Amino acid sequence: METYHSIGTSTDWIIMVVYFIVIMLFGSYFGKYNRSTKDFFFGGRRFAWWLIAFSIVATGVGSHSFVKYSAKGFQHGLASTMTYINDWFFIPFFLFGWLPIIVYTQIRSIPEYFEKRFGSQARFLATVLLLLYMIGYIGIGFLTLGKAAMPMLPKSFMLLGHSIPVTLMLVVIIIAVITGIYITFGGQTAVIFTDLLQGLVLLFAGFLLFFLGLDYVGGLGVFWHSLPVEFKMPLAEFNRPPDFNFVGIFWQDAIAGSVGFMFMNMGLVMRFMATKSVDEGRKAATFNILFMLPLSAIVVGNAGWIGKVISVLHPGIISPHTSPDQIFVVVANVVSHPGVFGFIMAALTAALMSTVDTLINATSAIYINDIHRPIVDFIHKKKQVTENRRKTEKRELNAARISSVVVTFLGVIAVLAFKNFPTVYEAHGYFHSTLTPPLVVAIFLGVFWKKVTPAVVITSFVVGVALMLLGANYPGVLIKPFAQGIQMEPHHPYIYIRAFYNLFVCSAIAVIVVYTTKYQVTWANKLKQLPNRKNIVTGLYALSTILFILVAFDLIHLVLSLISALVMTIVIAVITTYHVEYDPVKQTEGLIIWSVHKAKESFKGGKINEAEGEKVTVNWKVKEGDEDLINLSKNDLAKMKANPGDLVYLCDKRKWLGGLKSIHSRIGEPHDEDGVVYITDEHTKQGVFIEGKPLEAELEM
Repeated sequence: METYHSIGTSTDWIIMVVYFIVIMLFGSYFGKYNRSTKDFFFGGRRFAWWLIAFSIVATGVGSHSFVKYSAKGFQHGLASTMTYINDWFFIPFFLFGWLPIIVYTQIRSIPEYFEKRFGSQARFLATVLLLLYMIGYIGIGFLTLGKAAMPMLPKSFMLLGHSIPVTLMLVVIIIAVITGIYITFGGQTAVIFTDLLQGLVLLFAGFLLFFLGLDYVGGLGVFWHSLPVEFKMPLAEFNRPPDFNFVGIFWQDAIAGSVGFMFMNMGLVMRFMATKSVDEGRKAATFNILFMLPLSAIVVGNAGWIGKVISVLHPGIISPHTSPDQIFVVVANVVSHPGVFGFIMAALTAALMSTVDTLINATSAIYINDIHRPIVDFIHKKKQVTENRRKTEKRELNAARISSVVVTFLGVIAVLAFKNFPTVYEAHGYFHSTLTPPLVVAIFLGVFWKKVTPAVVITSFVVGVALMLLGANYPGVLIKPFAQGIQMEPHHPYIYIRAFYNLFVCSAIAVIVVYTTKYQVTWANKLKQLPNRKNIVTGLYALSTILFILVAFDLIHLVLSLISALVMTIVIAVITTYHVEYDPVKQTEGLIIWSVHKAKESFKGGKINEAEGEKVTVNWKVKEGDEDLINLSKNDLAKMKANPGDLVYLCDKRKWLGGLKSIHSRIGEPHDEDGVVYITDEHTKQGVFIEGKPLEAELEM
């Protein structure tokens, strides 16, 4: 593989540096919109669908896409797009199942959903698995940023008379410092608005690179006829080669990846939770799937296609043996002029940073909601300490910023686990195949299957992980039956198709436990009647722990490991049923797709007003008091078809702000001044309303 260094000119570097300074200042500016952790993590649930849709483009395309899909485009042609447009068939499950549940139940993190649905034990395990997933994702992002920057840097530089080699980890550390600055101080509002800007920039830059490349090779006709025949195929071959095949990519990306990305990627989930309503979130997701993803597939893969054509026509300019992970940077340098190359590279790094900053923010949210807050609440409860709500919010906001720094550091450490894979694409595929299946199965079944209990989730977590590790130790025996003819690569066996095996074992454990629930309840009840039940339960815990270690770390023969996994399934299911109090009505109502209407009523705190009225324009006046109520006139309420007690959305009438200056509140008693809304001083600060600027009032429910 040929690698490159010192690509670009001083003009390119100046443009990139200026761009980064602008982005950091732009992101840090939005720190003033963070008055609570709700604002820091969820943007205050205020934004319009179009703003979220475009910011999602930056996050989705920034998911290592420029580098990894250009690499596969260079190696395999147009088939690189197949992995970028396979989310569509899971979208209805997200739009009408998961999205309304997470919004109306007002959860602040995915582990919090697990506690409401399955109990605190399930929340703990979900937190551990989700933190591993998110930090691993951040590591992949930093790895991609480092690999993208390496071709532009020299092999070494002089510092105080010493030659300092430029290594991948050094580049990653520097990038991590830059990335962490504005996310630490800006929060989710900063992420959304910087991603809006970056989304527009990267779409423009991606198409600009494509047109420059077509012009360089002699036009669209020359480009098409110069591509090898196999590079014109829209899909890869069914089961070969091992590093890029249809069936492996389908299970890794379309199933595990799509459900993981939409259901458990807190970065994306938080973006949708920042929309002003569920309907706005649905609009954003639909627009993204129907319009933005097809365009993005061209944007992220075209450098690889152009690079392949140039390597065919001019192998002296771009070698056929160029490192695939560097092809985007090499092609951009070849087909563009100084300055333009700097702009395109700024777009690339912007896209990658969009993903990383979102993930850092999301992981920090998990820490605050699922580790920091429960621990502090436990300490205060034990010491019988009460704390003012605003003081608590200020303390948690500071903790959120500190946790962002810690998460950034852990993301850098995670790079070490992935840097030895041949390309970012393989590293990302292995990551998805390995870390997503347990949570994907638990969330999907929990949302759509009422019979799923805490015993089902906890057993599938523990035994599923053990069997996944066992499969990694015996890929030729356990994963091969699922491989569908894919050849096993000895250094990184079954990178993609292992997702099929991992999903199967987690799902199989879950289904077994579901259909044996009545036996678990019977055994657990009998256990509760025994005089020495505490000693027996302690022994069962010890047995399950020993069995997990034996299976997961391959300390016994394979056959014994499989028998141990079966025994572990029975033991964990029974002791979970014994210990965890579970109410099948209370812990499913509003928490599964079949009872979303209950979640909506709980969100409002009363009967839902489904009437569709007008939006009214009002001028605002400040009233005394701090009660979270706004007061509109009787005539304005009639136009809105709203009643006292209904939820209302107030925003600055200027549509181009996308809901930046807005609040949610509840309607209080009406008055007789038409065109006037009375709000509190806290409302003005929360919405950052400008005196004299009219607002628009809209009935929420």
